[in-house]
Amino acid sequence: MSVARLQKGDQVVVISGKDKGKKGKVMRFDGELNRVLVEGINLVKRHMRPNPRMQQGGILEREQPINASKVMLVDPKTGKGTRVRTKTDDKGHKVRIAVKSGEEISSPRKAAE
Repeated sequence: MSVARLQKGDQVVVISGKDKGKKGKVMRFDGELNRVLVEGINLVKRHMRPNPRMQQGGILEREQPINASKVMLVDPKTGKGTRVRTKTDDKGHKVRIAVKSGEEISSPRKAAE
């Protein structure tokens, strides 16, 4: 079983584009399309017509997915972007390691359990 470079709940920083330098939490990761939905990043305006579900209608701002290559995982030690390396621990499980600090990056899913 392989470990993904990014996972839902990870803290990331945008490294290029209109939102460069902004940080956010990964809400959804699509490994097949290599796209990631980050909270508060890549906001676009959507014009909605009034309908039975949404009586008011109007202009909504919502996040759109961006390419996963445009984000870097935030190093837990320094708070800056870092590349990710995988390593097998003594129990035989794959873990993610921050390249800059050598710190192990905990999985947000395991932390919630």
